[in-house]
Amino acid sequence: MMKKLVGFLFALILTFHFSLITLTPVLADELEEIQKQIDDLQHQLDLSVKATTPLESEVKKLEEQLASIKIRLTSIQKDLAKSEEDLVYQKKILAQTVRNLYIRSFVDIPLLTFFASDDASETLKLIAFQASSSKEDRNIIRGISEKIAKLSDDKKRLASAQAQIDRQSQFLKGEIATAKAYQSEIQGKISALTAQQQEILAQKLGSLNLPATLGAGPLFCTDDRKIDPGFGQAFAFFTFGIPHRVGMNQYGAYGRAKVGQDYRTILNAYFAGISFENRPNININVDGYGSMQLETYLLGIYEMPDNWTDNDRAALKAQAVAARSYALAYTNNGANSICTSQQCQVYKGGNKGGNWEAAVKATEGEVMVNGGQVVKAWYASTAGGYTFNSGDVWGNATAWTKRMRDTSGDVGGFSDLMNKAYDRDSPCFYAAQGWRSQYGKSAWLKPEEVADIANVILLVRKDSSAACFVYQTDKPPPPPNPAKGCPQTGNWSADEVKQKLGGQALSTATSVEVTGVDWGEGRTTQIKINGIPFDGNEFKNYFNLRASANIQIVGPLFNIEQK
Repeated sequence: MMKKLVGFLFALILTFHFSLITLTPVLADELEEIQKQIDDLQHQLDLSVKATTPLESEVKKLEEQLASIKIRLTSIQKDLAKSEEDLVYQKKILAQTVRNLYIRSFVDIPLLTFFASDDASETLKLIAFQASSSKEDRNIIRGISEKIAKLSDDKKRLASAQAQIDRQSQFLKGEIATAKAYQSEIQGKISALTAQQQEILAQKLGSLNLPATLGAGPLFCTDDRKIDPGFGQAFAFFTFGIPHRVGMNQYGAYGRAKVGQDYRTILNAYFAGISFENRPNININVDGYGSMQLETYLLGIYEMPDNWTDNDRAALKAQAVAARSYALAYTNNGANSICTSQQCQVYKGGNKGGNWEAAVKATEGEVMVNGGQVVKAWYASTAGGYTFNSGDVWGNATAWTKRMRDTSGDVGGFSDLMNKAYDRDSPCFYAAQGWRSQYGKSAWLKPEEVADIANVILLVRKDSSAACFVYQTDKPPPPPNPAKGCPQTGNWSADEVKQKLGGQALSTATSVEVTGVDWGEGRTTQIKINGIPFDGNEFKNYFNLRASANIQIVGPLFNIEQK
């Protein structure tokens, strides 16, 4: 269908070149199978979008040209209507002129003129005048006849052009609509598979024990740039932020408070379409603690350091309103119970007191509302300069969460982000995640290990069945799963992968660099290893499957450090 569309567009452009008109998209084996399906679907989608995108651009141009053409045609129609009115008069002139010419052809005899005149010079003038009149009559006849013929021809061409424009425009729009429907269907399948893939990856991510919020305790992220792995050239993959990056960025709220933003300004930055309302102090059920009043419950929330008091405790007040909103939304206004871990929000009982108690009382009853409903106000410790919609992370989009660059100005590079992100004070703002017992207990990789990950991707691209044999080499392979396309599994070593890949294999990584970043959304879109490009998300997924121990890239935006 795409070839048909491209061919049609080429023919369409040629067709409109005439005088009136000129027209010029769980387990590691499960992950591999899902990734294979995603890659296959993405390939189909890319082909469809690649073929459709130029058409959409051309259709836009065509529509603009059609609008111009319609204006021109309207003008031409007015001119033709006037010409038709003129022709009524011209036809009368033509009839009289033809009659006069006919008469002169019989009467305009020089001899009769000679006898009719007494003056020879006058006779010569009359003969010249009569000759001139006959010539003028012939020119008038020819001119009117040509005008009639041209008018008739213009009307036919106009009608033909209008019909062709309407027909071709409707056809092209129909074909693009069909292509869009096809792309939408594929995108839906990709989204479903991606959600399942993220569920599997989450199990590996859990081994890092990264806190989702500050309620889990002080953040601890090691800066591997200060660690010597004990070998020469080394590469580490540093992620910006830690899960889950939805809703309020706690360190970001602190950074915003430090520059003078009040708590409502902070909350409006992280949540979309909200208003602030007051709700009564109802009873809610807290797991292990029973029923208690909402405001009493909030006093025992431990989600933000008590010393974050910049700008009249703005960060703490923002946290109090977020925690109150979350509790009401999570319990459905008291109908359900709420847990006490960071899976909900951390509650330790009693009264935390101090600045936190003051923040809770200063905002008593205040919640965030969207569409008349109290919002489930998610928050996370460190967003790494970017927040995401809940649909991006969990597959369930909500109207009050949003994608946002959480910085004080525009960002065009990693240094910009490190200087302008509101959460840059977090120890987990920029860190390599994971470690192994050797090499200084760091996340540094050897050049051969990076080359192995690249080779794995190249091999799977070449032979999709290889996906069943390229798991983490320092752990047992997953069991065979014929239902998922892997009747056999195994962990091919780096040498085996190179052997099967052949001459295309990399022996070592001499150059590893980020070559594409979406600074609007905060995603690494491309890296290059020895000049070979890899999609950012594709590389991240295979990196997390193949890298040793629990070393992982834990977010969409990552950079590469070299030692």
